[in-house]
Amino acid sequence: MSARPAAPKGARTAGEAEGSHVRGMKYVDEFRDGALAQQIGARIRAEAQPSRDYRFMEFCGGHTHAIARYGVAELLPPNLRMIHGPGCPVCVLPIGRIDQAIGLALERGAIVCTYGDTMRVPASGGLSMMKAKARGADIRMVYSAADALKIARQQPEREVVFFAIGFETTTPPTALVVKQAAQEGLKNFSVLCCHVLTPGAIAHILDAPEAKQWGDAVALDGFVGPAHVSIVIGSAPYEAFARDYRKPVVIAGFEPLDVMQAILMLVRQVNEGRAEVENEFTRAVSREGNHAAQAVVAEVLELRESFEWRGLGEVAYSALRLKPAYAAFDAEKRFGLNYRPVADHKQCECGAILRGVKRPTDCKLFGTVCTPDNPMGSCMVSSEGACAAHYAYGRFRDIAIVAA
Repeated sequence: MSARPAAPKGARTAGEAEGSHVRGMKYVDEFRDGALAQQIGARIRAEAQPSRDYRFMEFCGGHTHAIARYGVAELLPPNLRMIHGPGCPVCVLPIGRIDQAIGLALERGAIVCTYGDTMRVPASGGLSMMKAKARGADIRMVYSAADALKIARQQPEREVVFFAIGFETTTPPTALVVKQAAQEGLKNFSVLCCHVLTPGAIAHILDAPEAKQWGDAVALDGFVGPAHVSIVIGSAPYEAFARDYRKPVVIAGFEPLDVMQAILMLVRQVNEGRAEVENEFTRAVSREGNHAAQAVVAEVLELRESFEWRGLGEVAYSALRLKPAYAAFDAEKRFGLNYRPVADHKQCECGAILRGVKRPTDCKLFGTVCTPDNPMGSCMVSSEGACAAHYAYGRFRDIAIVAA
């Protein structure tokens, strides 16, 4: 195993935090040690001040999944609440974008390629990409952007569109295949780019109290920062949130002890009146991030002025599109697509859940009409979605609490 990277400048580490429990670990099972989890939980309960409430948002769906799967919430004091954020790329994909992809396959005869979870997200008219496939649309699940490029090479007589979704983690592979298609002169390949960016969404959430159209908003005391996203972009982009909004951010890995150590670090920051960026995930994240990945994205893609997120609405400078130099591979331009927003199911609370205003159990559809086998909203589709994670790991605990 390679050596752990040096701690980034300007960011405290888990090892520097007093009483660190995760320093020196090397193997996955060590990050799932139940006895250590109990110790960290006891420390959190001891240091959380009874006179105040703590509200921390785990932005990333991977953290939501870990919290639900490993019962992290049960080890926390009652005055500390973890709030699920919009960091599930499938969950924030608006209906209008899925409709565009389905239309390209059903109406324009294109081969549309995308990742597996995207296939099941509800779209307009009771459709999803999977249901459209059953109606004859040539929609294919792929494991990577390179798979879509391979299909374009194999079928030069067909238009092949890669429906590209995800945060900064999956953006570099999309940029690479666009660059490769240009180098090869593939004229039948294009990308419907729906890549979204973490910093814009965090800023939007922090501005929520002034967003009157949302109604209720949740006051936040800090963030558990994304893991894989931060490997690409580094910890530096979060420094503005700590400075300008006075909100601490602790970047954490996806294992349960990572998340619990990050919560402890956030509690300490709040207690001490600090608002800094700390990096618990030093074994993978640096302040600067991955320069090679950032460079290829900057070469091929550029910021959109605005982009609709499911649950958040229009968010300024929060998504990417292809640069003019690569316009020939932009499916929106190639097919003359115009985006039309589509409202969610009236009884689905995914929007409020993605904003942290409501919990999965606040939705009337949760666990009855809406299940992983029959998702009515996007939060029930991906395992990283708050509703799917809670359905799989949390709903029976809720029943026990109510019964008690």
